[in-house]
Amino acid sequence: MSDEKIKPGSANGREGFEHQDMQAAGVLYFLVGLVVVTVICMFGLKGLYSYLDHRQRAAEEPVNPLVKHVPEDTRHVAPGYPQTEFPSPKLEEDERDQLNSILLKEDDTLYSYGWVDEKAGTVRIPIERAMDLLAQRGLPVRPQSAAGNESSAANQAETSRRANEARGAHGKVSNQ
Repeated sequence: MSDEKIKPGSANGREGFEHQDMQAAGVLYFLVGLVVVTVICMFGLKGLYSYLDHRQRAAEEPVNPLVKHVPEDTRHVAPGYPQTEFPSPKLEEDERDQLNSILLKEDDTLYSYGWVDEKAGTVRIPIERAMDLLAQRGLPVRPQSAAGNESSAANQAETSRRANEARGAHGKVSNQ
């Protein structure tokens, strides 16, 4: 073979890349075409959805004439509609959120300071603070009343009288 080096490229002797840049007009035509197709698709979808919407409204059953204040579009319920229009008792609408709100209120009551009865001076304190105060001060002790002292003294007197009678009975038996 000859000393020629084989260069990559085509068989006709040209090199393997384009010598001419892409035309700006071609790029602009592509972008304009893309925008036109997108707009046509948008209008087509809007027409399709409006046709389906009209068809759905025609197929809906009429609203009961006894129901008052019905929104025009019954597929979309306005915020607060059931609470303002329906009398009590009401069904639960969102059990999880209602339960969470109840639990949050209870936690707020348990773990915050507040008045139970402001006129009487009764306050509410958090559980942890109440346990700390109880540990520091101890449990409250009621003073024994006079009736309590009399009943304990009467119990002691009755016990000692029975003990004396029992000793006396044993003494008589042993003497005979």
